[in-house]
Amino acid sequence: MDDKRLTAARAVHRGMGRMVARAAMALVAALVLAALAGWGALAIYFGDSHRSPVQTVLAGAFGLAGFAAIVGMAIPRWRTRLVSAFLALFVVVLAWWFSLAPSNDRVWQTDVARLAYATIDGDRVTVHNIRNFDYRTETDFTPGYYDKTFDLRKLDGVDLIATYWMGPAVAHIFLSFDFEGGDHLAISIETRKERGEAYSTIEGFFRQYELYYVVADERDVIRLRTNYRKDPPEDVYVYRLHGPIENGRHLFLQYIREINSLKDRPEWYNTLTTNCTTAIWMHTRINPDHPPLSWKVLASGYVPEYMYEIGKLGSDLPFAELQRCAHVNARAHAADKAADFSRQIRAGLPEAKLPASHSGSSG
Repeated sequence: MDDKRLTAARAVHRGMGRMVARAAMALVAALVLAALAGWGALAIYFGDSHRSPVQTVLAGAFGLAGFAAIVGMAIPRWRTRLVSAFLALFVVVLAWWFSLAPSNDRVWQTDVARLAYATIDGDRVTVHNIRNFDYRTETDFTPGYYDKTFDLRKLDGVDLIATYWMGPAVAHIFLSFDFEGGDHLAISIETRKERGEAYSTIEGFFRQYELYYVVADERDVIRLRTNYRKDPPEDVYVYRLHGPIENGRHLFLQYIREINSLKDRPEWYNTLTTNCTTAIWMHTRINPDHPPLSWKVLASGYVPEYMYEIGKLGSDLPFAELQRCAHVNARAHAADKAADFSRQIRAGLPEAKLPASHSGSSG
């Protein structure tokens, strides 16, 4: 009798185990379908940026198709048909989405209207369309551009610039290349927005913005953030990177190659994969001793701290003290339109040049 009870208990246990396993598999499948339905509905809704009523209706219909597939999973005789039909629709949407092509021919906002490009002659790189706007407010400015030739043999350092406006975890990160004689070329990886278009983190996942490299004078790209952006205000920090000067040259040329490529072959910006920090990290891979990928690269506000932790800021100061020294807003306000703006905002910064013999890395 005891054996029969034990056998029955084992059978019940096995049955319950199978039920739990099936329920878990069904839950995972439902979550996957929900994710596909949500992504597809948003992809259709945002579409080619026009967001017509037809797109809205189609997005809603696709979402309902996904919901029907999830519900159909509980109905054995409809399960295969509904799920298969939805997956076929998803493949169609995915194919359409991949067919969306970036373009350089749109009605752009004035600050991203011109594309920079460069010509290379040995160690001399001439950069065209360096932005240097004369700002009165963030939105009231006189556009200005110039061309300049930089000698790679005179590259003296690479600086990391971090600008914050919504707490410590989120920052816009860009680099500035320092040349002998006080010349600086800042390159900021951003979105290329059309007139009337605003930035949205969500939309950045759905091929809404072209990728844009702001190649600018520091009196433009830094002073805009320190002196003119008020809603919200931004705090700007300049850190000197530490490592071999040759790494800096490799990184500069990698940027130049991408800038020239975008002029002929535009690319999409993506909030996760080609944003201001992940794109920089991808560029640094040109050097074998580049920084390892870390969650702090994705949580962009912690990039300076991460660079400090792996020895790329070349300072013995505690990070909090280094950060205090790196804050340039007050110095930028004082320098304003001065010709030596870049020198003035770096007054008091700890030195961390790119010595050729050092084992560190600029990227």
